[in-house]
Amino acid sequence: MSEKKSGERSHDPQFPQKFLDFMRSGWGGLDLEAAPLTQAAYTDRRRESLSAAFPGETVIVPTGEEKVRANDTFYPFRAGSDFAWLTGDLDPEGVLVLHPSGSGHDAVLYRRPRKGTDSDEFFRSAKYGELWIGRKHSLDEAQTRLGLPCKDVEALEAALEGADRSKVRLLRGFDSALDRRFAAEEAAKDADGKPVLTRDRELAAVLSELRLAKDAWELRQLQEAVDATVRGFEDVARILPRTGSVSERLIEGVFGTRARLEGNGLGYDSIVGAGAHATTLHWTTNDGHTKTGELLLMDMGVENRNLYTADITRTIPVDGHFTPLQRQVYDIVHASQQAGMDVIKPGTDFQEIHQTCMRVLAEGLHDLGILPGSVDEALDKDALYYRRWTLHGFGHMLGLDVHDCAASRPEHYYKGKVQENFVLTVEPGLYFQANDELVPAELRGVGIRIEDDVRVTADGCENLSAGLPRSSDEVETWLQTQREAGPRLASES
Repeated sequence: MSEKKSGERSHDPQFPQKFLDFMRSGWGGLDLEAAPLTQAAYTDRRRESLSAAFPGETVIVPTGEEKVRANDTFYPFRAGSDFAWLTGDLDPEGVLVLHPSGSGHDAVLYRRPRKGTDSDEFFRSAKYGELWIGRKHSLDEAQTRLGLPCKDVEALEAALEGADRSKVRLLRGFDSALDRRFAAEEAAKDADGKPVLTRDRELAAVLSELRLAKDAWELRQLQEAVDATVRGFEDVARILPRTGSVSERLIEGVFGTRARLEGNGLGYDSIVGAGAHATTLHWTTNDGHTKTGELLLMDMGVENRNLYTADITRTIPVDGHFTPLQRQVYDIVHASQQAGMDVIKPGTDFQEIHQTCMRVLAEGLHDLGILPGSVDEALDKDALYYRRWTLHGFGHMLGLDVHDCAASRPEHYYKGKVQENFVLTVEPGLYFQANDELVPAELRGVGIRIEDDVRVTADGCENLSAGLPRSSDEVETWLQTQREAGPRLASES
């Protein structure tokens, strides 16, 4: 259960009584904005959907707490995605509980109360004290903002006393005390030997599936994150020299400035792959340098202040122009991406999008003279030769997480169909490793990926990241335009 925490550290000084008395006096009020949040109407409907999924059961969704980075310093806190989706609360140590009530539930948010100047915590606790971390919302203020009853988290233990484990579902992995209180169930199998989700895993799955289709407010958040990401790519393009080199970390830092200025920060660690580094899918070391004549792959996304993230990749020629072979490979990837976008509409199988993109890539590999055998042979499930150079699928869901809704059951996700207002990435790529002896020497160390964020519409899809060019000609023109504009302050848009 939630443990009482003072936030005091072993090395904190023991002050004399006169100082304590002095610090407890002479403080006036300090107001903090507490207007209802725009998303409160949406979070209320989301809780109703969750309530309908588990009638008569107690549903517990914690957000977690700060994690130690080193010694007594913490990583910046990032609220749990499901918790944020259900409450709009981005503070740590909260626990949402849906208490069964009649035919539905009473939702209560248990959170850490504000302790102001009337408490020694105000000046003694580096973790919680408002003298250290600033004014926090009181329970009443939080209730007004969130449109949700708020109670002291210390009341949670009593509120759950006597709860029947067989009628409790807990989102696990966020609150160790709650995980201990409601022990994990043993995984089971059905009559056919297939795994059956435990009650808690079913809760995680249902939450992911409820989040698949984005509501109007979420779509605005995603567009905001995408637009900021577009400006971040422009910032980077403006500092890239035509000759000479810059470090991958400079590129990472320039984009990070935009992410921090306009959003919560990065949606994920930026991948900045110059030259052969582009062939490493999750290259985040970013300790290389650009080089004239090579390509630069950048996979980056801004997470906005409500935690929705973009996820965009562009591959550009460092000196402004693709070589003929680079252009040929780039155009194959672009054709694959466009083919995938062209088949997206409500009811399309995820696998159809995947197979469409992969066939175009396989045909391109065949045209390059690399693919062993025919295209159909390479695509055969017993061979899959093309995967040596494509490495990953066509894309994934996007939202509060960069790989959103990942706990969804396969039949609702990658073995299911896309539906209207799903938001997903389309990101095919071709990667020729520097030591791959099955490809011509001039292709070794070339990696190209193009990634955009698309919304499934009533009859197709909308490219939310159309603000960045995709075709090889457009990329060259865009890069030249940005360079001519010159560096800008990150605050300019």
